[in-house]
Amino acid sequence: MANALEGLPIDACVQHWNGRRKRLLIADMDSTIIGCECIDELADFAGVKDRVSEITERAMRGELDFESALRERVAMLKGLSVDVLQRCYDERVRLNSGARTLVRTMTANGAGAFLVSGGFTFFTSRVAQAAGFQANRANTLIEAAGLLTGEVGSPILGREAKLAALREETAAAGFTPAEALAVGDGANDLAMINDAGLGVAYRAKPIVAAEADAKVDYADLTALLYFQGYTAADFVTD
Repeated sequence: MANALEGLPIDACVQHWNGRRKRLLIADMDSTIIGCECIDELADFAGVKDRVSEITERAMRGELDFESALRERVAMLKGLSVDVLQRCYDERVRLNSGARTLVRTMTANGAGAFLVSGGFTFFTSRVAQAAGFQANRANTLIEAAGLLTGEVGSPILGREAKLAALREETAAAGFTPAEALAVGDGANDLAMINDAGLGVAYRAKPIVAAEADAKVDYADLTALLYFQGYTAADFVTD
């Protein structure tokens, strides 16, 4: 089927009919649920966006160790006023099309929804509320006297922590990762994408798109609902 669809603007997902509807959504935030990389946008306010964005791109492609790359990028934010975080959120962060409908529809049908990010809790807490996620995990920016110190709290939430979050959340709810849907775009999402019953690469880096069960390159995030057998009439849009 992949060969038949090659070159066409169509997203498809081949899977078993039974068990399509998942009991947990676990999603990456930056460039998945929202349309930007928050650390790159913070770097813009600090005047170092070009340098930080280059490292972000390489880390998301799997070319750099995620933890080291995150520490290097956060160090460049040293001295930035914490007030900039809210300004960045207000001016730069927007939910991707279909994000709220995806989360609201799944939770209305009894699924859990969990936002897990290699970014920062300042943003995940706000994005989770805006989209309707029930919980979120991310990294913490260290601040002192109203300024960022250039440090990030330990341990860093990266690839293995995202996988752990998937397994912990499903175990706590009494089912296995096979009943979960994981979606992301970067190399640090691969472990949870590979472990979930349905792993989706959303506008993803090549290394992720090559390994995921399905990829979404053209549609918005409601494609993940269609993959599960929902119809447009089932969507919760309020």
